[in-house]
Amino acid sequence: MAATHTSHVFALALVSAVLLGLAHGTLGAGRRLMELYTPQPSELLTYHNGTVLRGAIPVSVLWYGRFTPAQKAVVSDFLLSLTATSPVPTPSVSQWWGTIDQLYLSMAKGAASQSAKTITQVALARQVSDERCSLGKSLKLSQLPALAARARPGKGGIALVLTAEDVAVEGFCMSRCGLHGTDAGARAAYVWVGNSASQCPGQCAWPFHKPAYGPQAPALAPPSGDVGMDGMVMNVASMVAGAVTNPFGDGFYQGPKGAALEACTACPGVYGSGAYPGYAGNLAVDATTGASYNANGARGRKYLLPALFDPATSTCSTCWS
Repeated sequence: MAATHTSHVFALALVSAVLLGLAHGTLGAGRRLMELYTPQPSELLTYHNGTVLRGAIPVSVLWYGRFTPAQKAVVSDFLLSLTATSPVPTPSVSQWWGTIDQLYLSMAKGAASQSAKTITQVALARQVSDERCSLGKSLKLSQLPALAARARPGKGGIALVLTAEDVAVEGFCMSRCGLHGTDAGARAAYVWVGNSASQCPGQCAWPFHKPAYGPQAPALAPPSGDVGMDGMVMNVASMVAGAVTNPFGDGFYQGPKGAALEACTACPGVYGSGAYPGYAGNLAVDATTGASYNANGARGRKYLLPALFDPATSTCSTCWS
């Protein structure tokens, strides 16, 4: 599976945002300066007239390394939640997914000619496990396309490669929490996300762990009780959003292709209204467990999902206000 385009979560956006706030003396001052800044038109997230993924999107998962059944269920239930099959309380994961369709996919080239009833839906196609880590526990980025191919993604689908907490991936924690890429020949996308629980939870699972840098605010309680897996869901959501809105590097993005900001990565560290560097924003709190979340999912699940950048208003749209 030859990757022709890859987009990364660069520089661990949360850390950058916190450091930016500190550079201005206080987090509050940093926030005010960011609010006053008006980007140039060339810096805005825009559509580049390319391909997006629409309609029925089959997702195939490769579990690389050891994951317990409970851990796998956290992610698989999230994927099932993207397309609502039964009513769930609002705000919901399916509403978050519908916002991607509304803000991005419905605005892409060719969308107007499709049926008004065309809805982008995600279907969990298959799950494959490689518990013995056949390629070893230290992976290069160049090996990810081969792993994605093992998930056998269908045309117009997404292969989701998830690596266990004892698997090291080139650049993981240092410059990225996940990435997405594509095989132009197969017209399929892939996403990789790692479990940061034992390697860098302060970078890739914040706010469910104290940040690696900046003010040490108390960590929030994760909805599933598993910091690593809830962190993975946040990053899977961000990367899948990028994969459908900018699969081949010519869709919706901002900045240089090699370090593009996309639907979620353009809103680093924002999960609720009122967010600023070091503060995730106003969130719902489960009365029983004390867990913080902003979206309801299938089977009674609760998740924390990243904000979506609204290209029309240049603001970050959150599930919870």
